[in-house]
Amino acid sequence: MTSSAAPLPTMSSRVILPGIVEPNDLQVVTAPLPAPTGSQLLVQVEATGISFAEQAMRKGRYFGQPAFPFVPGYDLVGRVRAVGPDGDRQMIGRRVASMTKTGAWAEYVVVSARDTVVVPDGISPEDAETVVVNGVTAWQMLHRAAKVKPGQTILVFGANGGVGGILIQLAQHHGVRVIGAASPRHHEALRAAGVVPVDYADPRLPALVRMHAPAGVDAVFDNIGGRATRTSFTLLARGGTLVSYAIIDAVSGTGGLMAPFLKAIGQAVLWSVLPNGKRATFYDLWSGHTVRPVRFRRRLEEDLGRVFELLRAGTINANIAARFPLVDAAAALELAESRTLNGKVILLP
Repeated sequence: MTSSAAPLPTMSSRVILPGIVEPNDLQVVTAPLPAPTGSQLLVQVEATGISFAEQAMRKGRYFGQPAFPFVPGYDLVGRVRAVGPDGDRQMIGRRVASMTKTGAWAEYVVVSARDTVVVPDGISPEDAETVVVNGVTAWQMLHRAAKVKPGQTILVFGANGGVGGILIQLAQHHGVRVIGAASPRHHEALRAAGVVPVDYADPRLPALVRMHAPAGVDAVFDNIGGRATRTSFTLLARGGTLVSYAIIDAVSGTGGLMAPFLKAIGQAVLWSVLPNGKRATFYDLWSGHTVRPVRFRRRLEEDLGRVFELLRAGTINANIAARFPLVDAAAALELAESRTLNGKVILLP
């Protein structure tokens, strides 16, 4: 292993999700720290965060999550302390962002180099953390999946969330008009951000959207699934695209998750082949990670790099709802699950 001159840590604090428990049953432990192998990086975590994925994992409701117990944490930002024997020594000391899916709620983490991007100077760790997975997801859905053009109008469900907040800013920077679906308590903040707010639970939602887009919207970004997805497709203008990227409706319920996911993907495929001039797709952040790793890496570096540059320039802003020490992950998770926040909860080891 190649390392910096400072002594390397051999132990690390981490948060353990022991099973299907309440947030206050999360465990903070100190455990031996494995050394990086191959091209892996040993990162001292400066900021990580809480997304809907960890909230679903706590309930055993995230598709493909590992067996309990495990360390949650979908992404992180931190400094590289060491690299594996096949790693790039020049990475040591660099601030990086890494997508982990699990494992980031820790003081030190060994990460994959190919899922890691250097963070430009001039961006704080916590600001960078808000746009790692959220930023890549928003950018790719807007520009790669939906291919939205300036002057068009889009409908964003979960407009107050981590992905929704970044998506709105990216769309507005691109000259796109945004209708944001969220609970009424978030409407004032959405209006202040230049978004047309609608209540996602209002049975009059289709009529409200049509008031602002009589011919339909050019794209819908749906993280709810079920009835919301079906309604969303009817709200598309001819040539429009529905991008589903989560199925909160099914994840929040009971029963197996395989069937709802297959149904959502199958429904998107079916709608796209119908002769109605509309298109639907199910966005998966990790698509191609295994079967097309070179392209996956190239797009990660390109797309997150663009988002970082917009953040550094002040074109988009980090939307941090709250900051907590890592040891207070239980309180942080409870607050995140309250659905009262506008933005992302950040954990600081």
